[in-house]
Amino acid sequence: MARILIVEDEEKIARFVELELSHEGYEIDKAADGRAGLELALSHDYDLVLLDILLPQLNGMEVLRRLRREKNTPVILLTARDAVMDKVAGLDAGADDYITKPFAIEELLARIRVTLKRHAVPSGAAVAMPVTNSVTIQGVTIDTDRHEVTVNGVPVELTNREFEILRQLMEHQDIVQTREALASAALGYDYIGESNVIDVYIRQLRSKIDDRFNIKLITTVRGVGYVIRD
Repeated sequence: MARILIVEDEEKIARFVELELSHEGYEIDKAADGRAGLELALSHDYDLVLLDILLPQLNGMEVLRRLRREKNTPVILLTARDAVMDKVAGLDAGADDYITKPFAIEELLARIRVTLKRHAVPSGAAVAMPVTNSVTIQGVTIDTDRHEVTVNGVPVELTNREFEILRQLMEHQDIVQTREALASAALGYDYIGESNVIDVYIRQLRSKIDDRFNIKLITTVRGVGYVIRD
């Protein structure tokens, strides 16, 4: 069974989650501050880290950033903050998912299962090579081989999740993509979090592409989602 590290300074929450996860068969380690949590995460091979954001010694976002320099261990953020920008910042920093306190244990368990499943590689399974190509619409070119985006030859810096959302839209030109479809493309096939984070990513893409280059690339389809039309 998977080994999970809980980094949480509120003892009651940490103990509650530990008991529930242990009951599900997971092997659990705990840390009560960010520095201790980072040391454990770097020195052991965990299958998943449950990471609180507001921690003593070292806050969760800094723990995540330092962890990502050395390891790709899956991380689910535990946060009392419900602002969408805080969630986007966590995802862009390398978190795989987030859950806002207070949370139902059933939801946390579901998110853990989804995250572990997404990162699991069956023993002996062949790894499929991705299909690579490039698509150009209105002078905007996305090159999945190079993981690059240019507008009329000018490079545009995007985060990984911005790139995946743009790729989903451009590879499905003229087909309206729901927020849920875009969330699945950028955050994982079985993503079960709030889809309103997609609106924030779309605003960021428009700022970097539409507004900067004075084009109308991404169109909102009210009540449904977004689409790119040539």
